Amino acid sequence: PNIGRVYVPDKRLSKISDIAMSDQIIPTQLEFVDIAGLVEGASNGEGLGNKFLAKIREVDAIIHVLRCFEDDNISHINSNIDPIRDSEIVETELLLADLEMVEKQIKVISKKANSGDIDAKEEIELLELIFDTLKDGRMANSILLFTQPRYGAKKFKQLQLLTDKPVLFVSNVEENVISHGNQFSKCVDKKADSTNCKNIIISASIEAELSEFENDKERVDFLKTYGLSNDGLTKIINEGYGLLNLITFFTAGPKETRAWTITRGTKAPEAGGKIHSDFEKGFIRAETIRYEDYLTLGGEKAAREAGKMSQEGKEYTVKDGDIIHFLFNV
Repeated sequence: PNIGRVYVPDKRLSKISDIAMSDQIIPTQLEFVDIAGLVEGASNGEGLGNKFLAKIREVDAIIHVLRCFEDDNISHINSNIDPIRDSEIVETELLLADLEMVEKQIKVISKKANSGDIDAKEEIELLELIFDTLKDGRMANSILLFTQPRYGAKKFKQLQLLTDKPVLFVSNVEENVISHGNQFSKCVDKKADSTNCKNIIISASIEAELSEFENDKERVDFLKTYGLSNDGLTKIINEGYGLLNLITFFTAGPKETRAWTITRGTKAPEAGGKIHSDFEKGFIRAETIRYEDYLTLGGEKAAREAGKMSQEGKEYTVKDGDIIHFLFNV
């Protein structure tokens, strides 16, 4: 797989940096893993199926980049354009791989359950629910969407099922329909709606042209010719952030203003651990300023004097936009 790290665009960074008079700005990043499309039979080892499936198991979410344009100069493995079929081939292979894994686990854990192990009995109940769902042709992520197993979501998530991963559809269309899509992308819209997912329309050819521009003004002007305010990558990054339930907090000072990515609901010590493990290990407190207060008041000193810097302990849940100074002792 090709692995690429991209900066997460955030207009707040430059504003914080201007106030803090930082020497540099360091955005947070998302990592994209470009895994070649699975072929039919991958779950049985066709092509490089098992290797690709193993790589998919390592990622946090799946983006289906679907061909939604016709071009005789660019071949398609199945000779005709059908994005729904293409996505279903991948989904089927993921489903079959999960089905095989769950079936094996049922056989192993059944022995414990039959011996009277309470935890094993609960696990078998969960595995059988998943097995029946998959056998019915439904993805594992539909279980928590429509049912809440009594053993809770945590145990369910621990299984790391391929078909439980969040999904985003990306319809790759020709340049002249980028603002409204086409018949193919509209089919993807319907599929996305039916599975509680989102579909983003992009044009890879436009993205390729954008990468050639040297400055932001040229990029903005080029996008305007297509009636666009954002490039496709930015749209995917923003949706990816939501898909993974991520938020951003900041650290700021004369040396640098930096953005950090955490999962929504993260406590202050764990957030500090993103910067350095010592911050989490020896956590004392987090001095926190809301972004709006930092901006309105003009920085850390003014926020402190105005009583807008709060002293937060271990149970504080970090909020999107927080500007934090961690105190620790190891």
